[in-house]
Amino acid sequence: VEDYARVVGRFVGFGGKTLEQSGQYRIPAARTVVWDALNDADVLQACIEGCESVTKLSDHRFDANITAKLGPVKTKFKATIEVSDRNPPESYSLDVSVKGGMQGFGKGRAEVELAEDQDATLLTYRVKGNVGGKLAQMGSRLITTAGRKMADGFFSKFSERWAGTI
Repeated sequence: VEDYARVVGRFVGFGGKTLEQSGQYRIPAARTVVWDALNDADVLQACIEGCESVTKLSDHRFDANITAKLGPVKTKFKATIEVSDRNPPESYSLDVSVKGGMQGFGKGRAEVELAEDQDATLLTYRVKGNVGGKLAQMGSRLITTAGRKMADGFFSKFSERWAGTI
């Protein structure tokens, strides 16, 4: 991961049902290439751990089906992602709604910024969200660890797409 995604991820607590997370990754590709890939359903599906499908419904909306393990519990989630505040290829926001059946639900907003960094792209993100149901009962450490693992796994796979191209 260090070779392709310089992780400066920082997790700012989980109080009750609120989660805040931020991170920064260096992607070895031009900003326009990264922008296009972040808006490609096939790329997203390939990079999200446990992702069974990503469907691009429009330029501003995706649906995804993901199986994720949170501690001892493996759950299927259905996610709806709305893209807003688009400023290609510099930034956008994501409003995410996740339903996990009996395990609970989550809602959140992510702000993503892409900056040129010599021959690469520096991606910075900030997420704030809420979880409910059994997910909220799992505890802050488990939820933040799962969030960190998912983000690191996604950006590691995403960065590997350009391994050896720079």
